[in-house]
Amino acid sequence: MYQKIKEFLKNKYFRFATTTLIFILWVIWIGNYWLLLGLPIIFDHYITQKVNWTFWKKRGQKKSVLIEWVDAIIFAVVAATLIRMFFIEAYTIPTSSMEKSLLVGDYLFVSKVAYGPKMPNTPISFPFVHHTLPFTKNTKSFIEWPRWPYKRIAGFGTIKRNDVVVFNFPEGDTVVLQDQNSSYYTLARIYGRDYIRKNFDIIYRPVDKRENYIKRCVGVPGDTLQVIHGQLFVNGKEQIKIGKRQYTYSIKTSGTTINPIRFEEMGIARADVNYNAQESIYTIPLTEEMLERFKTFSNVLEIKRFENTDSSLMWKLIFPHDPRFTWTEDNFGPIWVPKKGETVSLTLDNLPLYERIIDVYENNDLRVEGNSIYINGALTSTYTFKMNYYFMMGDNRHNSADSRFWGFVPEDHVVGKASFVWLSIDKEKSFPANIRFSRMFRAIE
Repeated sequence: MYQKIKEFLKNKYFRFATTTLIFILWVIWIGNYWLLLGLPIIFDHYITQKVNWTFWKKRGQKKSVLIEWVDAIIFAVVAATLIRMFFIEAYTIPTSSMEKSLLVGDYLFVSKVAYGPKMPNTPISFPFVHHTLPFTKNTKSFIEWPRWPYKRIAGFGTIKRNDVVVFNFPEGDTVVLQDQNSSYYTLARIYGRDYIRKNFDIIYRPVDKRENYIKRCVGVPGDTLQVIHGQLFVNGKEQIKIGKRQYTYSIKTSGTTINPIRFEEMGIARADVNYNAQESIYTIPLTEEMLERFKTFSNVLEIKRFENTDSSLMWKLIFPHDPRFTWTEDNFGPIWVPKKGETVSLTLDNLPLYERIIDVYENNDLRVEGNSIYINGALTSTYTFKMNYYFMMGDNRHNSADSRFWGFVPEDHVVGKASFVWLSIDKEKSFPANIRFSRMFRAIE
């Protein structure tokens, strides 16, 4: 019986039918029916065998060890590329912007099918790398032609408020090679565009090759958000408690230091502890649970939460980067999140909020002459959005470069939903103590 099943599975007609069915379902999912022209290739590969599609080996000859390795490598590369493109991708948490919900050193999987995979803008690229070739500093890993327009195929759902989302950095279209961790636009506002272009190397990246960021989606299309004294309000209601949100606090002691073991017990990284010995003040990011724990320490005299109230020069850092908007990261908005198909009235006062959307993300020719606004050469006082947009914030509210600093995330920048942590490494410890076993295979809230 087992032998008959084995022979049936190896039958060329069964293999052809199975492969054809999977291929047709994939083409329907993609929505590009030109790919059906590949059916004759599948038919020939399994049935007629007129063309040797696996040209690196000869038919009818026993495979050598080298050929078996070549077969295995080619299969692995193709399979992994398809899985990474359409289903799931590995991601590493490099910064503390999402602590303590996600920790530096967390390795997680990002679901592409949660919101629907987006087709690559740059289809020809080196496998398994993002934008730069391995062992090089600046060599592009992709060919800029051909370049495909944005298309997202069907997924299991849409982005919901408070989802943890991975997306391409919206301001990552222009990059200063000597300082890739900073936004080119922020550097240009601080130092001047001419100075940056004269003294540094500038490159440009398509949407899918921009840096990947991970934040919590706190505002979906049509929401109105406001941050008041560090607290986020969505549509007039305080944001629900989800994840492990933390703020930065100053902790004044009686002159004695806090035992480092206490920090380790609470999961506070050594890099997050700043101590001013002269004033006996610690500056530490804390969750609500940590805050309550510090209140019980006998040598703690005072605890204050940081709040940025100096808006005099913050417009260069805080969105929408206009001196008329005196916002800070702790007192921000109100701001409306644009929704596809919705129309807004445009004035010189609110144009800074939507300028980049109109001009860059939705590729219009925007021009201001005097008190008049022109879009694609036509005088206008309204604009209808072509895409949905999202507002993203890190759970580490005082240590997160997020939408408060660079604005909305367009739907065509969304990569996927962070699903679960499969490994977590504490870089401040040595093996095997550095493995955070309690975080492994944990779903992300």
